[in-house]
Amino acid sequence: MVKKYDTKKLISVCLCYLFLLTSCATYNKVRDFIFKPKDLESVEVLVQNGMDEFESGDYKAALENFQKLKDWYPFSKYVTLAELKIADSHYHLEEYAEAILAYREFADLHPNNEAVPYVIYQIGRCNFDQMDAIDRDQSVTRKALDTFLQLQRQYPNSLYAERATEHINKCLKNLAGNEFYIAMFYYKNKLYDAALQRFKAIVIKYPDVGVNRIALQYIAKCETSLAKLSQTE
Repeated sequence: MVKKYDTKKLISVCLCYLFLLTSCATYNKVRDFIFKPKDLESVEVLVQNGMDEFESGDYKAALENFQKLKDWYPFSKYVTLAELKIADSHYHLEEYAEAILAYREFADLHPNNEAVPYVIYQIGRCNFDQMDAIDRDQSVTRKALDTFLQLQRQYPNSLYAERATEHINKCLKNLAGNEFYIAMFYYKNKLYDAALQRFKAIVIKYPDVGVNRIALQYIAKCETSLAKLSQTE
């Protein structure tokens, strides 16, 4: 009886072992099929191809290569480069929302990386490049201005902080121009009190962008008109 029992036990163990081997082999084949395609390029090839395409201006192809590198080789030393170039590729493709998301993700993952000042600058540029005429909504202008000012506060000695100065001036001119446009709308429609508040805001918030003098002139005109209206009441 003991020998019969041992034989059955041995057969059961062998069958389980064979099942495990078969299962593992099947799993490995499926894994390799999904994650290791036969045409899988090496990380060096992906880096080289990505950089060549980026430098030649084929940003869509560059994006594809760098995304493959990030997905296939998540622990490679080139992943940081790939993350940055993914963001840059989106930027050059004018996919600004995707670029901002990628740049912010880079800054969050690598807060001490030497490229962070550049990344903040590029976030500002994504908004700056979408700025519209002064008679349109200026929300992206404000976002660009806030980002460039953040860059100068955090990295005042950075080359990109210096570059941001010109963009900051442009943002301020746009915002002042928008404020002046609204003020003139109120003034032309004889809403002198609302116009006066707008012109005063220009003088206070944007003293050095070229509209200060004319804003002061209209402040005087508004005050004169309001005085005349108060006399006729």
